[in-house]
Amino acid sequence: MSVRMTVLLFLISSSVAGMVRTTRGAAIQESELPAVYAPPGRQTYKDYCAACHGSEGKGHGPVARSLRKAPPDLTTLAKRHGGTFPEEYVTNVLRFGFRFSAHGSSEMPVWGPIFQYEEHYNEAAVRQRIKNLCEYLKSIQRD
Repeated sequence: MSVRMTVLLFLISSSVAGMVRTTRGAAIQESELPAVYAPPGRQTYKDYCAACHGSEGKGHGPVARSLRKAPPDLTTLAKRHGGTFPEEYVTNVLRFGFRFSAHGSSEMPVWGPIFQYEEHYNEAAVRQRIKNLCEYLKSIQRD
């Protein structure tokens, strides 16, 4: 089995495990959650992104060594985009993948179709999940 196939299977299995913890139906705003709960974006990050990007977002996840191209440090997204967090760019990458190979590896899954399936094709729920994930990534930015 190729490394790419192994990574894909790992990511799919992580996604299935994350399904138990996802909210179905109406989206929940982070501000509506009691303080004892982690923001939904943090859990989504842990379930879908941390395997490659690491628990702190710096690109040192347990799967990173198996990839042909190292995952980027997600804590420097704003720094790499003129000091402003690129929410539209991140949203598009999550939904549709990378348009140009110079902007990332084709090894990164396109999460849009996976989120669509998991949310039973509820477009509002998919948008909310991606928004929550973007907010979490924005919260971990460093200078």
